[in-house]
Amino acid sequence: MQPPTSTPRVAIACGGTGGHLFPGLAVAEQLRQRGCSVTLLISPKEVDQQAVQIATGVQVATLPAVGLSRGGGFAFARGFAQSYLAARRLFSAEPPEAVLAMGGFTSAPPILVGKSFRAATFLHESNTIPGRANRWLSRVTSQAFVGFSEAAARLHTRQVKVTGTPVRPQFQPGEVAARRQALGLDPERPVLLVTGGSQGASGLNSLVIQTLPLLAMLAPELQLFHLTGPNDVEKVRAACATHKIKAVVRPFFGEMHLALGAATAVISRAGASSLAELAAMRLPSILIPFPAATDNHQYFNALAFEKTGAARLLEQKNATPEILATWVVELVENVTVRSNMQASLMPWHSPRAAEQIADSIMQAVVDRRRVTGRVAVPSPPSIQHRQSLIT
Repeated sequence: MQPPTSTPRVAIACGGTGGHLFPGLAVAEQLRQRGCSVTLLISPKEVDQQAVQIATGVQVATLPAVGLSRGGGFAFARGFAQSYLAARRLFSAEPPEAVLAMGGFTSAPPILVGKSFRAATFLHESNTIPGRANRWLSRVTSQAFVGFSEAAARLHTRQVKVTGTPVRPQFQPGEVAARRQALGLDPERPVLLVTGGSQGASGLNSLVIQTLPLLAMLAPELQLFHLTGPNDVEKVRAACATHKIKAVVRPFFGEMHLALGAATAVISRAGASSLAELAAMRLPSILIPFPAATDNHQYFNALAFEKTGAARLLEQKNATPEILATWVVELVENVTVRSNMQASLMPWHSPRAAEQIADSIMQAVVDRRRVTGRVAVPSPPSIQHRQSLIT
């Protein structure tokens, strides 16, 4: 093991989906501002490999983990073992003083290896219903951070802090017309954003395609910015062309702050990271939870927003083109409805989530160095300097 340096090393396991990766990036940026060397541990999935290209100033390592699925126990065990050994080799070369898990089974091996290196261990759970990996990891981690207060009682960690879910600093309302132009859209016409999350959503895409004839008739000025995932791009483009709807259709888009900032309203799945970004942008939404999500957690995420008036909830099994078209037109054309929803989104925004998590990690590093007699942690930048870095 290498001798400790004055620069704290922190590993963030955040692979598997954009919902794990993007909040991890937000925390990584805060840790970098505090003088840390940060390594992002991601999965081999294309969504991770594409999304991580926007990361700057951090190291990136790919771990060969495989998620646990029904009938896939052998593949999971093999991937887990490979990931554990890869993390061990990585940490042997550069041992971290803290490891943060952002959820998913890619997080488990780094936490276990981190504990063997006497690193402080943390997890973040963004959903109302914690995932299986985080429920298990909560038994061995030092502290947990949660996006929804309801999740705290479902974790076994002694210390649980409600922080909200981190979003990157560029997610804030801004000049709508300029963002529409940047996306190739008419700056004067309303925009409906459709996104099924980082991996797309075929069920959502099919529903929107069925709704296009009604939208073309009821809201002829409406434009679409549709993120389909890799499989339905041409199908959606052809449908929009058939109904003469101006649309930009992409399989994936890394600059979601532009897409959200250009939109008048959004049709979205209900992953917790996506909801945190909607709250930060004050963007009215129709939430259609992914029905096959583990423990139906997207439904409960959306229900929490719907109960406070921060979103409309439409279960996929109950969704029809008529209902969806009616709700879209109301959100796009009724200023009062839109304003009320935007006001209800404000309490859901946690602008200091990433800072709070980074501060807790730094405090743990300081405490451990004090106990072990290690060299001091460099002083973090002043609050004023942090603000200048963010803006």
